[in-house]
Amino acid sequence: MNKTIAIGFAGYLLFILVVGIVTARYNKTLADFLLAGRRLGPWVVALSERASGQSGWLILGLTGLAYATGLGDPSGTKPQPALWASIGGCSGVALSWILIAEKLRKETEQLGALTLPRFFELKFRGHDPTIRFVTTGIIVFCFIFYIAAQFDGAGKALEQTFGFPHFTGILVGASIMVFYTLMGGFFAVAWTDFFQGIIMLVTLVILPLVALAQIGGIEGLVNKVSSINPEYLTLSGGRRGWPLLSGVLSGLGIGLGYLGQPHVLIRYMSIRSVSEVGKAKSVAIVYAIMTYGGAVLMGIVALAYFGVGQFPDPEKMMPGLAIAVVPAWFAGILICGALAAMMSTADSQLLVTTSSVAEDIYHQSINPFASQSQLVFLSRIVTFVMGVAAIFLAQLPSSIFDKVLFAWGGLGAALGPPLVFSLWWRRTTRNGVMVGMILGFLTVIVWDNFFKWTGIYSLLPGFVLSTAAVYLVSRSDRGGLR
Repeated sequence: MNKTIAIGFAGYLLFILVVGIVTARYNKTLADFLLAGRRLGPWVVALSERASGQSGWLILGLTGLAYATGLGDPSGTKPQPALWASIGGCSGVALSWILIAEKLRKETEQLGALTLPRFFELKFRGHDPTIRFVTTGIIVFCFIFYIAAQFDGAGKALEQTFGFPHFTGILVGASIMVFYTLMGGFFAVAWTDFFQGIIMLVTLVILPLVALAQIGGIEGLVNKVSSINPEYLTLSGGRRGWPLLSGVLSGLGIGLGYLGQPHVLIRYMSIRSVSEVGKAKSVAIVYAIMTYGGAVLMGIVALAYFGVGQFPDPEKMMPGLAIAVVPAWFAGILICGALAAMMSTADSQLLVTTSSVAEDIYHQSINPFASQSQLVFLSRIVTFVMGVAAIFLAQLPSSIFDKVLFAWGGLGAALGPPLVFSLWWRRTTRNGVMVGMILGFLTVIVWDNFFKWTGIYSLLPGFVLSTAAVYLVSRSDRGGLR
């Protein structure tokens, strides 16, 4: 069986490597490498945005969470029950496309900004290394953990499927991701993410439906799960009072993070026309509903199919389910969906981190007269270095879910409120944005280390304090401080 799976798996990997090599010739300028020259169509933008925004957190993390804890987590051990995390994720996707996509695409082109740090700089004072460095520092710090989570996910998927040692799986997955990102830049990232998004959709929709049919449909699912613990199928998970409220708020609050994720926002900047944002938005929102719903369904179906405790690490459940319920050749394709989820996020994050260093630090502050070929070469060097650093961090003992939640919270709280205010409120000032970024970021770090016992996801207090800071500081500033 593994041989058949391996053939399909190897064919898929060969395909995306070829995409990286072919698209390398399109990268003649830094704008090509970082934004594909702002000439991608709405379907490519929508599917690549969803693929990069969902990652191993969804296809391994959320499915594993639903398998381990059901809809509402009757154990009370997880701050974000699967059902509420899914609803929060779908809501966040819609909110981000509605509030940010069109305005960010329009303003970044008008300002000539290729990156989010550069957008903040040009939006206010025009030349302000401080705000650019602060934004860049937050992005690089959070993304190194986020990329590490995707490499960790690749290691788990390959370990569960082929029996690779975990670190070997990390090296194989990371090497492929770094290579095609390094070669093809955003052209390779967007087009591979487009195809990976299709595979992820098939995995998250078809696999749970096939498994559901094998256990006797909805009636069989309810009977089998109820015999284990009927609370697995309740919205509250048997929680009451504060544990229930904090779980619902934390799950729904995950969606706020979409407003500040640079690897998602860069997709809005790359679409070829503002008029095509509406079509891309519709595709992305429908896709989110199908895949988030499919992820939770997969976890519940696996609970009915395998029972409790089949996978000591629940995040290895998805490859195991694929091998168990579908033919080997199709299992290979579906398992590619897991690696696709990680690749489509890691490649985007590598690219955003690269752009922050090459464009926002080197080009803008160290060598403003650097040629386009020099900047593309430097971008590739930075991509490689960041990939190596993330390989080592991938071995940290925390789960994929926890690694991603930390980085997601830091970026969402630090960048979400400042960006929304900058796009929608004319009285927003540079000082308000700076204070909001720093306060939101530090709140997440402090909360995760000292207040996790409250059961509230750190993104929520970070987002609230960042929002308050941007508003209050901007109101107190005078016009000259923009």
